[in-house]
Amino acid sequence: MPGLELFGSSESTAPAPTIVEVPVASSASSVHSVESDEEAPRNPGAYYNARLDPKNYLDGPLSLNASTRLRQMLARPGIVVAPGICDGISARCALEAGFECLYQSGAATTASRLGMPDLAIATLNDFVEAGAMHASLDPTVPVIADADTGFGGPAMVGRTVTKYIRAGLAACHIEDQVQTKRCGHLMGKQVVSREEFVTRIRAAVIARDSVPGGSDFVIIGRTDSAQVLGMDEAIHRLKLAADAGADVCFIEGVKTAELLTSTIKALSPKPVLVNVISGGLTPSFTCQEAEALGAKIIIFSLVSCVAAVHGIRAAMRSLKKTGTDFTSAQGMDPKAFFEVMGLNEVVTLDARAGGKAFEVV
Repeated sequence: MPGLELFGSSESTAPAPTIVEVPVASSASSVHSVESDEEAPRNPGAYYNARLDPKNYLDGPLSLNASTRLRQMLARPGIVVAPGICDGISARCALEAGFECLYQSGAATTASRLGMPDLAIATLNDFVEAGAMHASLDPTVPVIADADTGFGGPAMVGRTVTKYIRAGLAACHIEDQVQTKRCGHLMGKQVVSREEFVTRIRAAVIARDSVPGGSDFVIIGRTDSAQVLGMDEAIHRLKLAADAGADVCFIEGVKTAELLTSTIKALSPKPVLVNVISGGLTPSFTCQEAEALGAKIIIFSLVSCVAAVHGIRAAMRSLKKTGTDFTSAQGMDPKAFFEVMGLNEVVTLDARAGGKAFEVV
């Protein structure tokens, strides 16, 4: 398969799918891949992988593999709700609350790991290291991770996807901003050409499909062009991304319910992700409202970060004023805190293995 030498060993026990190159009448791409022995999707020039067809994920119990489970959730009724996490504490709190999918925000990762704004400062390694930790806390719960622009050209996009897969992440979104990107809810954004955006998506798909043994990793195409070039261009770019193999479509900064509805209709049957940030460009849709409008995934990118800022600010001000953390602790002692972080699971594992280090904690 093209690109195997860039993304890992070409040795695999699974046979490579049969691929034919089909010309596409689009300025964004000269060829797309289609499996020749299967019925092609509605656009005859679009990428199609029979193994990843949503109908294959409709039945049976939810998988213990996070990416497979996410595909099952996308194929079945109901909206996927993914709160934004910024570190191990926020991830643990989201899992404790019962969320079945998590979202690793790029802004949150940059803020929590570097103490910096979302202005293309964090690196691929920052994102992967955070993602590996988040995905490890409960490997059955899908983590959707921001991958910004893919961190470079096609080879780097492919490397990004490969590293995300190896980290245990279930999905990523790749956008069409320029490399010196910024948060999608800040002004002054710039985007690359249609051609470069589609090349990024195609590189991600090639990398995913080059994983020995196959991968269910979900690729989300994101466009930030609505605020730069208008909604029509944004929708067109996502149609091109879908034809290149994106599994989910994501327009950043949809400003009204009507625009979200029309976007979802235009991109059907591809599932659409909506990003809600309080005070951002998109209205503060509830999960129920977004589902009623037809969205399939809703993420709340900064829910943990903003709450953390408020809570930590209050605690620090209280300590500065009173000289004690008694009030801000709200009765939570160290053991109670560590229980949220998985203390009981560690103690149980140690005991089952015959260890005695944690008989008393």
